[in-house]
Amino acid sequence: MSINVTGKIERKGFGPGTWALVTDETTYELKDAPAELCQAGLKVKVAGIVRDDVMTLAMIGPVLEVNSFELLE
Repeated sequence: MSINVTGKIERKGFGPGTWALVTDETTYELKDAPAELCQAGLKVKVAGIVRDDVMTLAMIGPVLEVNSFELLE
C-alpha cells in the first residue's frame, strides 16, 4: 500500500539499530532509507510503500520502503 506520511526521523537501538519515522499515530521502520534521510531529528514527508511481506529484527512497527522524501522545517 502506497502512503505519504509526515513525521520525525529517530534512531532506534533495537538489535543492530534501525531508522524510524515517528508520526503522531504510528512508528514506521524505514527500509532502504537514503543516507540523507538517516539523521535523527529531521522533520520529513515520506512517500513509500508499507511492506507487509518483510520481517525485521527490530519489529518496531510497519516497514516503510522509502520511494522519496521531502525535508520540512
